[in-house]
Amino acid sequence: MEDNKMLAMLLAGGQGSRLKSLTKKIAKPAVPFGGKYRIIDFALSNATNSGIRDIAILTQYEPFELNTHIGIGAPWDFDRNTGGLSILSPFASEEGGRWYTGTANAIYENMAYIDMVNPKYVLVLSGDHIYKMNYNNMLKYHDSKKAVCTVAVIEVPLDEASRFGIVNTDEDDKIVEFDEKPDNPKNNLASMGIYIFNWKELRQYLIDDEKDPDSDHDFGKNILPKMLNNGDDMYVWRFSGYWKDVGTVRSYWEANLDLLDNENTLNIYDSNWRIYTSNKNLPPQYIGPYASLNLSMVNEGCKVDGKVSNSVLFSNVTIEKDAIVNNSVVHPNVVIKSGAEVNNAIIMEDMIILEGEKIGKSENDQFVYLVSEDGILSE
Repeated sequence: MEDNKMLAMLLAGGQGSRLKSLTKKIAKPAVPFGGKYRIIDFALSNATNSGIRDIAILTQYEPFELNTHIGIGAPWDFDRNTGGLSILSPFASEEGGRWYTGTANAIYENMAYIDMVNPKYVLVLSGDHIYKMNYNNMLKYHDSKKAVCTVAVIEVPLDEASRFGIVNTDEDDKIVEFDEKPDNPKNNLASMGIYIFNWKELRQYLIDDEKDPDSDHDFGKNILPKMLNNGDDMYVWRFSGYWKDVGTVRSYWEANLDLLDNENTLNIYDSNWRIYTSNKNLPPQYIGPYASLNLSMVNEGCKVDGKVSNSVLFSNVTIEKDAIVNNSVVHPNVVIKSGAEVNNAIIMEDMIILEGEKIGKSENDQFVYLVSEDGILSE
């Protein structure tokens, strides 16, 4: 990819309130995922593997843990003397300071940074989705169509389509209509919240949108419809593969356990498309003489002497003798005492499950249990 040809702007300031206690103290993109990662690692790794040289991460809600995790971008090879990674937060100016008021406003507020990089294209990403994508292939498609804007889309179940921005196209995949979370969607072609724009055109749209007192300053609600109404060439880029918006407690639990499915197309063991993250340099896992492990991921520093099945264990988890963990996601530094039983659960960091305590049922349980310092929430 040519130097400065495409700049990635990664929106990572979301609170993710539907994740309940999971995002009480950290931004959604910083939530642990898959035994050793954070959710944001997937978008960052996609950018690295796609050969993107410049990326900016826009933070807002509870940024400390996210910023600590990202550091100077070394795990993703963004710690460079020229270009690389920048972290952009809301700031004060002569006009005062304020929070970003929408996805488009977040980009608008950082126009000076984008102008400094001077890209031809701007890639807008979300920091809270689980997927693997080659953004360079999307750029080649964008170029071939001579598009002003290209929207990555994926087919979703029709009964879930009203949760997404739905894109209607002609036979050439040119966008003819964009419906933001329609009550009665015309199809199931959903926007993934991943866009490539020509910077010259997007820049003017952002300026005009900021002047509009009736705008929500949002790409899906405002910028894309305005481009469409003005007759700009806009196309969809169809993505096939695993993609999940982990926006609820249940979807987060499901996405973690999806990693245990051999048929899952999200292959985190693919050496040609690695998912990078910061390394905690912990000792190896220890599997004790009384342990029983089945279809599970066990990360570094874990000590397992109980029964674990269909579960994901993050680092430094202790499962004592005669403890049972089933269909669960266990965050770092959790201790599950002897005789305890955990089913269909997400156990948050540093929790201790006491001897004999039982969470969930072993069979036919319709609930997912989020266990935190706030108690046990079933969903």
